[in-house]
Amino acid sequence: MTYLSTELANRLNARVESQRADIIQFMRDICAIPSMESQIRAVGERCAVEMRRLGFDEVRFDVMGNILGRIGTGPRVIVFDSHIDTVGIGDPTSWQWDPFQGKVEDGVLFARGACDEKGSTPGMLYGMALARELGLLEGWTAWYSGNMEEWLDGIAALCFIEHDPQVRPDFVVIGEPTRMQVYRGHKGRVEMAVTAKGKSAHAASNYLGDNAIYKLLPIIAGVRDLDPHLRTHEFLGKGTITVTDLNVSTVSINAVPDEATIFIDRRLTFGDTQESALSEVQSILDRSGVGDVKLAMLRYDEPSYTGFKLVLEKFFPAWALDESHPLVQAALATTETVFGARAGTGKWNFSTNGTHWAGRAGIPSIGFGPGDEVHAHTVVDQVRLDDVVRATAFYAALPAVLKEENAAQRTGLPTQRTGRD
Repeated sequence: MTYLSTELANRLNARVESQRADIIQFMRDICAIPSMESQIRAVGERCAVEMRRLGFDEVRFDVMGNILGRIGTGPRVIVFDSHIDTVGIGDPTSWQWDPFQGKVEDGVLFARGACDEKGSTPGMLYGMALARELGLLEGWTAWYSGNMEEWLDGIAALCFIEHDPQVRPDFVVIGEPTRMQVYRGHKGRVEMAVTAKGKSAHAASNYLGDNAIYKLLPIIAGVRDLDPHLRTHEFLGKGTITVTDLNVSTVSINAVPDEATIFIDRRLTFGDTQESALSEVQSILDRSGVGDVKLAMLRYDEPSYTGFKLVLEKFFPAWALDESHPLVQAALATTETVFGARAGTGKWNFSTNGTHWAGRAGIPSIGFGPGDEVHAHTVVDQVRLDDVVRATAFYAALPAVLKEENAAQRTGLPTQRTGRD
C-alpha cells in the first residue's frame, strides 16, 4: 500500500531533480571540510548555513556541539540523524587523491566521509525543506541532528533526549549507509580491558622479573578460542569477540614490562547481555590460573570540543524492529512510492546511534542512506551521487507515508506486530 498520489510523487521527484546541482555541491562542500576526531564545528557551521538558506525554523548547536535544525511544530516528532564526523585519513600517501577535495569518477564521489556518513546529510536537509513545501510535514516536528558519533555511538542521541534540546522523538531515521535499503537493527557491543600486573627487571636479568605480557598470553588464546562458540540469531547473526589492542607499561625497551593491558571488543547478538559478556571473559581469567590479572569495563569520559562531558560505560545493546513494524512498513512503502520499486530490508554489520535511540531509549528507528558500509573507514570511501540525490525524496516523503501508515493501524486495517525479533 502507498499513501502518496502519483501526481504528488512526481512533483516531489521533479523538485529533487531541480535541486540536483545544489545537493551535489553541498555534498562536496561538507566532504571538503575536515571533521576528524569529532571536531565538527566547521562542518556544522556549513550545515547551518545551508539550513538557514533552506528556511529552517530553528538552527543551532547544542551543548555538546552537535548541529541541530528544526522544521515544524507538530505533535509528532521525527529525527533525521546523520553523524558528520569522520575517522582520520591514516597515511596520506595511501590515498590516490586528496581525501577531502576527493574526485568524481563514473558518477561516484570518492572522499573521506562520503560513505560514512556525510552522504545522507544533503538529502535530509533538502528533504525536510521539500516536505514542508509540498505539505508532507503536516502534524510533524522534524529535527535534523548532525552529530559526532565516531568517538562513541549513541552519545549524541543521549544528549538530544536528556540534555539539549530534551526532545522525545516518536521515530528516528539513521542515515548510515544502507545501500538505499531499509535497515532495521544491528548487534550491540561491550568494550572491556584485561590488565596484568608484573614485576620490572633488566632484560638481561629477566628471571628476576615477572613479565606482564606473558600473563596475558593464555587470556588472548582464550578469547580467540571463545569466538567460534558464541551464540547466533537468525536476523542479527553471530556474536563476536576480538582482542583489538595491547598497551604495555615498561620503564625501557630493555626491561621486563610490569604492566600490560589488552582491549577486547565483544559484539552482542540477542540473548547476550553486558553481564554475560563480562562473565565469559572472567571465566577465561579464572581458568587460566594466572594471578594479578583484572577485568574491567571501559568507560567513556572524553569531553567534546565544547567541553561538555558525559561519563558512560561502553555497553551498547543490540536492537531490531520487526519487519512488520509500522515504521519499517512505512519506509518500504516510501521507497515504492518515490522510486517505483520496493526496497529490501537488512541490518548493519557495524554499530550506529541506534544503540541509544532504539537500544536504550526504545524509540522506533530505521536506517536509510546512500553508500555501502564496506567502503567505510577505507581509502576508497565513496558514494554514488545519484543515490545522494535520490535519497532526498525518501526523507521528504517518509513523514507523510508514516502518518498514513499509523492512521491505518488505528482504523482497524491489518495490524503489524511491533516487538523485536
